[in-house]
Amino acid sequence: MEETTVVIVGAGPAGLATAACLTTHSIPYVLLERDDCIGSLWRKRSYDRVTLHLAKQYCQLPHAPHPPETPTFIPKKHFIEYLEGYADRFGIRPRFQREVESAWFLVVASGENDEAVVPEMEGLEGFNGEVVHSSRYRSGSDYKGKSVLVVGSGNSGMEIAYDLSCSGAVSSIVVRSPVHIVSKEIWLLGMLLMKVFSISLVDIVVLFLCYLKYGNTSKYGIARPTKGPFYLKANTPIYPVLDTGTFHKIKSGEIQVLPSVKSIKGNTVTFMNGKIYHFDVIIFATGYRCLTKKWLKGGDDLIDGEGMAKQKFPKHWKGGNGLYCAGLGRRGLYGIAEDALNIANDINTTFTA
Repeated sequence: MEETTVVIVGAGPAGLATAACLTTHSIPYVLLERDDCIGSLWRKRSYDRVTLHLAKQYCQLPHAPHPPETPTFIPKKHFIEYLEGYADRFGIRPRFQREVESAWFLVVASGENDEAVVPEMEGLEGFNGEVVHSSRYRSGSDYKGKSVLVVGSGNSGMEIAYDLSCSGAVSSIVVRSPVHIVSKEIWLLGMLLMKVFSISLVDIVVLFLCYLKYGNTSKYGIARPTKGPFYLKANTPIYPVLDTGTFHKIKSGEIQVLPSVKSIKGNTVTFMNGKIYHFDVIIFATGYRCLTKKWLKGGDDLIDGEGMAKQKFPKHWKGGNGLYCAGLGRRGLYGIAEDALNIANDINTTFTA
């Protein structure tokens, strides 16, 4: 048995940030991680090509800004190195492959991406080719010369389709719902404008710039939502696709856009528009589900049924009875830093009272 003041669950960016902020207040904690490393999502479940979608100033943890020579959009390898250096800097030593029993304070920092989600599809179990979730995808070079269907048109799906095409695979992607295509540069400008202007005005500017850059995306099977990208990000779980070159390949015909899958038989897939195509591989970039509610008993005032923060920003990080959450407010790395600072300050106030 061991007594401590705070237990943090999860050694990803949110858990590391919270641990560092507690360290600055000299508040003792234990950081528990079910995996065998820090940042396991980045190390074990992200593809090689991935870079952070937000500019580096929005992707830094508290008390550790990125140096000037860091690329604006940080590659996977560099971000893992940043997390390792962050842990060393603040003397963070997680206890790996551990589970929670009890604590005075508990910080849920286990992240949004626990369990891979693969939707049910008629005939999928009889598909003769390879079925892969994006969490196990690493590089398009593994699929050179193969016909690959990517199911899921979020950032991961779009980037995987691009990576496949660049690597010599025949790449197709299912786009089932309207989605905003935005360049990283336009999105960064929008984030800067958000400091001064309203969401509605920023969305007008961003969508105008997107039209100048991409034209009418619906001509290529990608309808835009009726609400703007910043409105959706602030009020729903819907993120825009921050384009890394995928749309250019869609326009050129190198990547084929397809509607929802109707059924699968052998290696052939029938789509809702009646067309039938042959595929060697299906990759599901269909996200994850959060499993927080499976192990957290109570906390219904803080965590919703999907394992995410129940309350909207900025009151989403604190519950009752010493329960907090970091990184569950659907605000990315930028939100993680704010959550960690708020939690540590609040605990420090209670701890020293």
